[in-house]
Amino acid sequence: MVVPGGTGRVAGTGASEGRGMATAPDRLDEAGRAEDQAHNDLLGLGIIIAAVLLFVANGSTVLADFVHSLMTGSRPREPMLGTALILNIALLLFGWRRYVDLTREVGQRREAEETAHKLAHTDPLTGCLNRRSMGPAVEQMVSTARTSGHEVVVMMMDLDNFKRSNDVHGHQAGDAVLLHTADRIRAILPAGSIIARLGGDEFACAAIFDPDHVESIDRLILRMNEAVAMPVRVDGLMLEVTASIGLAATSAADAGAPPALADTLLHRADLAMYQAKKAGRNRYCWFEQNMESELRFRSELEREIREGVARGEFVPYYEKQIDLETGELTGFEMLARWRSPRHGLLSPEIFIPIAEEIGLISELSENLIRQALRDARDWDPTLTLSVNISPIQLRDPWFAQKLLKLLVEANFPPHRLDIEITETCLHENVGVVRTLITSLKNQGIRISLDDFGTGYSSLAQLRTLPFDQIKIDRFFVSNLGKNKDSATIVEAISSLGKGMDLPITAEGIESPEVLDELRKFGKFKGQGFLYGQPGDASEIRAMLADRQLLQQQAENQSGIPARTAIA
Repeated sequence: MVVPGGTGRVAGTGASEGRGMATAPDRLDEAGRAEDQAHNDLLGLGIIIAAVLLFVANGSTVLADFVHSLMTGSRPREPMLGTALILNIALLLFGWRRYVDLTREVGQRREAEETAHKLAHTDPLTGCLNRRSMGPAVEQMVSTARTSGHEVVVMMMDLDNFKRSNDVHGHQAGDAVLLHTADRIRAILPAGSIIARLGGDEFACAAIFDPDHVESIDRLILRMNEAVAMPVRVDGLMLEVTASIGLAATSAADAGAPPALADTLLHRADLAMYQAKKAGRNRYCWFEQNMESELRFRSELEREIREGVARGEFVPYYEKQIDLETGELTGFEMLARWRSPRHGLLSPEIFIPIAEEIGLISELSENLIRQALRDARDWDPTLTLSVNISPIQLRDPWFAQKLLKLLVEANFPPHRLDIEITETCLHENVGVVRTLITSLKNQGIRISLDDFGTGYSSLAQLRTLPFDQIKIDRFFVSNLGKNKDSATIVEAISSLGKGMDLPITAEGIESPEVLDELRKFGKFKGQGFLYGQPGDASEIRAMLADRQLLQQQAENQSGIPARTAIA
C-alpha cells in the first residue's frame, strides 16, 4: 500500500522525480511560450479595443447609409465604410471567442492548481490531511487557541495488529478498515478539530479544549477507542482492530514559538502512543517526562541488539528436564541469553520482545538453534533438545524448510528435537499452525504445546492438532501449595493429559515443597531451579562428562557407534 507522506517511501525521488522536474532547457521553452502567449493576448486585446472604437466612430453613419440604401434601392454612398463595419463585426466576434477561450483556460488552470494543492496536502485514500500539512495545521490551531485562553491536545493513533490483518485479507480489506477508522474518528472529534493520516495505519488528531476540563479529553479518547474497536464488515468478513493512542497537550509543554511547539507536541504524543502499545494496546496514555529517557534507552538497546546479533553475543543456555518418577535426566530446554558487553548477561524477557518488534527475531532464533544443535549433537542419544519458537516465526511459510536445513547442517537426528509452540499461537492462526506442525512431524520432529493454561486452546484443538506433549505454565506450578486455584488447574491438566494420552512437563519447579505437591497429581517430567540454574554449552558438557552422558562416552561403553545421522 503506497501512502503519500508516509515513512516507508520518500515522494519525488527516483524516476518519478525525473518526470516531475523540468530541466533548464524545458524551463526556457516554457518561459518563451509564456512570453509569446502574453504578447498574443495583448495584441488581441489591442485589436478588440480598436474594433470597438471604429464601430463607435463609424457605426451610426454606416448604419444610416445602409438603412437609406435599403429603403430607396440606391447604392450606399460610402461602400468603404460598410466594409469597415463588417470588419468591425468580425473583429468583435474574434475578440469574444478569444475572451471565451481565455476564461476557459483560466478556469482549467485554477482547477488544476486546486487539485495539485489538495493532492499535496491530503491523503488520497481517506481525505484526511497528510504528514506534510499536519504540522502547519497544528501551528495555526495553537495560535488560535492561545488568543482565547484555551489549550491544544495532539493525539497520535496507531492501529493494533493492522499489518497482520492486511497481510491475511489483502490490501483492499485494509483500505476499507482505514476508511471506516477515519470516518469514525471524524464523527467523534469536536468541530474544528484536525485529523491526518501520517502513513500506513498511523493517524494524528488535534483538538482545542478548556484547561479547566481536561477530563473531557479522557472521555473523548475512550469513545474513540470504542468506536475504532467496532468490527468492520468487508466482503462478508468481520475485521477487528483496536487503537493505541498517545496524548500530549500544550498545557504541559515548554513555552515556545508555535512551530517548535507543534513539532514537540507531535513528538511527545508519539512517545506516549508507544507506551500505550507497550502497556498492552487498545488503550491511551498521556505523555510524561520520563518517556524521553526511556526512548533513548530503547533506541540504544535496539542498536546494541542489532550489533550483538552480528557479533554473536546471543548464546544458548540449557535448563535440565527431569523424569520426576525416576529422577533421570531426559533432556534440556534451550534458553536464550545475551552476553552484552555493556549490560552483562541478560535474560530473554528484556531482548526478545524488542527483537520481535524490529524484525530480528528470526535471524536471532535461527542463530541460537544452529548453535544449540551443534552443542546437543555430542550429548547422549537419549537426551532431547527443546526449542521455543516465536509466534512471528510461525507466520513464515518457509520456517519448516529452514529448520530442516539447520538439522542437516548439524547432522542432528530430528527425533531428538522438540519444538515448543505457545498456546497463544493457536489463537492467531490455527490453520497455519496445523500446516506447520504436520510438516515438522512428518520429518520426525516432536511438537509440544507450551504455557498451557494461559491461552485460548480448546479440547477440539488439542484433539485435532498432533501434539506430542503438554507443558504446564510455570505460574501454576510455582504456586502449588500457595494457591488453591493453581492446584485445581494442575489437577485438571493432569487428568486431560491422561485422557488424551499426552505426556506432561511441568515448568517452574523451584522448591521441594512444590515437587511434593506436583507428585500428588500423577507422573510428570519437570524442570526448574530446583535441579540447578541453566548453564551454557561448556558447563553442560562438563556436567554430562561427569555423568558419562556424552556421545563418545556412550560409544566407548557399548562398543556400538551412536546414531548421529538424520534418518
